[in-house]
Amino acid sequence: MADLPGHTTEFQNVTMRNLLSNSRVLKLATLCLLLSSATAIAQRDIEFHNDIVPLFTRFGCNAGACHGAAVGRGDFKLSLFGSDPDSDYDSVVRHLRGRRINIATPEESLLLLKPTEQVAHGGGTRFDIDSDPVSLIAQWIRNGALHTTSRQFTGILVTPTTYHAKTVGDTTAVKVTATYSDGSKRDVTSSTVLIAEDNTGVDIHNESATIQAKRRGRHIVIARYLTEVHPIEVIVPLTDARLRRSKSISSNFIDEQIQSRLKQLRLQASPQISDELYLRRATLDLTGRLPTAESLSQFVADDATDKRALLIQSLLESDGYVEYWTFKLAKLLRLRTQQHDQEGASVYNEWISEQLRNDAGYDEISRSLLVAEGDAHSNGPANFWRTTRTARDQAELASEIFMGSRLRCANCHNHPLDRWTQDDYHGLAAIFAKVEQGVIVQTKPNGRVIHPKYLEPAQPKVPGAQFVDDSDSNARMQFAQWLTDPNNPYFSKAIVNRIWKQLMGKGLVEPVDDFRSTNPATHPVLLDLLAKDFVDSGFSIKHTIRRITESAAYARSADAIEANKFDDKYYSHAIKMPLEAEVLADAIADVTGIHEQYGEQPVGTRAISLLDPAVPSRTLQVLGRCDRSDSCESTADAIDGLSQKLHQFNGAMINGRISAPNSRLTQYMRAGKPALEIIETFYQVGLSRSMNDIERSYWKKLTVDLDTKVDTEHFLQDFVWSLLSSKEFGTKH
Repeated sequence: MADLPGHTTEFQNVTMRNLLSNSRVLKLATLCLLLSSATAIAQRDIEFHNDIVPLFTRFGCNAGACHGAAVGRGDFKLSLFGSDPDSDYDSVVRHLRGRRINIATPEESLLLLKPTEQVAHGGGTRFDIDSDPVSLIAQWIRNGALHTTSRQFTGILVTPTTYHAKTVGDTTAVKVTATYSDGSKRDVTSSTVLIAEDNTGVDIHNESATIQAKRRGRHIVIARYLTEVHPIEVIVPLTDARLRRSKSISSNFIDEQIQSRLKQLRLQASPQISDELYLRRATLDLTGRLPTAESLSQFVADDATDKRALLIQSLLESDGYVEYWTFKLAKLLRLRTQQHDQEGASVYNEWISEQLRNDAGYDEISRSLLVAEGDAHSNGPANFWRTTRTARDQAELASEIFMGSRLRCANCHNHPLDRWTQDDYHGLAAIFAKVEQGVIVQTKPNGRVIHPKYLEPAQPKVPGAQFVDDSDSNARMQFAQWLTDPNNPYFSKAIVNRIWKQLMGKGLVEPVDDFRSTNPATHPVLLDLLAKDFVDSGFSIKHTIRRITESAAYARSADAIEANKFDDKYYSHAIKMPLEAEVLADAIADVTGIHEQYGEQPVGTRAISLLDPAVPSRTLQVLGRCDRSDSCESTADAIDGLSQKLHQFNGAMINGRISAPNSRLTQYMRAGKPALEIIETFYQVGLSRSMNDIERSYWKKLTVDLDTKVDTEHFLQDFVWSLLSSKEFGTKH
């Protein structure tokens, strides 16, 4: 009984007398309230795990900003969101010799006095004196502050999971039911906290457990009870207008799912794009470069009904596809030269190219990377293990690339918004700790990482699954097989979501490396169907690209109409995206006819083909390239900064190339090509379209008044500069 607080020490008695000597009336009032409220509590055992800990979560006591912080707060530490109730019990009942509770006189327990601010509390008032939570805690203390539990909490059921509001201002009530190991259920709505992902979109009233729509669109509210988190989707139509009746263009299951969401939000789809724009979009997406003027004229003149499908097939079979998507995978895998080791990077890059050329399954590619060993100068996949410096960094990299999950959030504590635990994080790191990183990649039997919670070597573990025998040298293979299993809930979705973003401008899940139940896809059924289709195809990247590009949604105009002008994520119109730094650099080179020399590479080498993303280049620096030392998915490739625009508009990057002796413009003028014809050609090579009637009339009027060769030269230089500086040129649309 020495540890139990019913036997108060002299220190406790003195402390309580000092704290309460000036508040006798308040204490008596509190006691009366507690006694009267206690009679309202059902005569049942009050369990610390299932009754008390949820209150800490509901009222923010165990949040990261309070006692749930890594080191606690005010010498009182609780596990984050109640992830470790056993340690919480020790903190409440046993820590500091039990000074936080007083079984003999519950109302004098610091556990009640502080959150009701009868005693100074840095966290302010958390409970009202006469509230049910105070009565419940007091009764638990009065019952002996026991740790026993007759059942285990297994999960929650939340209703509604989706709320379709008719308009702004509509309100819905939320109900949360806990389920237990003995089959019983209990309404725990009052102990659940509702959190808005965006509090400008909805109002949350936790006291009444209601959600009120404040803004049109789709919003996510998270319901948290203990460590369980469930999303609630709130949908408010983006317009009040009735949808114009029209026959929807549908090519496959993608269009069915997109159209279903548009109907829910009362969004009208923009029309399909012209052949010219389709050619530009598809060529940029699949090869990372602009179509030539010749291919443009041929495609527009072709009257075959299946010419778009044939175009996609032709692009997928081209060297340009292999080169560009090698660049895309290299960025994802953070391929770069290691300590000036060009040889390893070259072998790695060529291996990726070969996989894409042969349309190898992405499951096969990933397994090869994860189990690779040997000389990194001859075995390309072995270079994957040279990407990071530590086993923990490698675990974070692998989880983000292959699972689309931020396992790193479970390093210091269990992930607050996902299922991942510290055991998952350090367990995967323990698997990777057995890899010797260097030019020779090999198994290191004694490799280990220390688990910060236990201060002992972490047990190797497949995330969310089984522990692995510490002596098993095949642990990496176990992880790889689990990961690439057709039924794995993360692997296929992560890669198809990235492919979708490349082609459609925004992922179904954003950010693409943050898959979790509390960050649901905008179109969850579509994501499931894409992942299944990907698996059924043999994990073929080409197949998924083809599937998406053949949809009507892919071929939609980027110009919003009145009925969808507020949409930026549901694909009622295409999303305009800035060209990546390397793609834009190549496009500038192609249009001007002047290519930059990158380091010691031959003139004409494409920026997307550079093995070393740090090779000196003023152009790529200005355009904001990613050096691949970290994730490129969070790096803005767009030319958004004023400094970058000034460099682009006024520097040699464009002006010097336009006027160069061998530039495209100089050669056209030297050949005596008429000014209007030159303008038309630049429209075709730069914007991948012909001038419209208004533009042709405008430029014709301006070129008629050009008197001298010098005037014409300066005028055309200004024209090319304006074209290359335009949003139309610098975006995929």
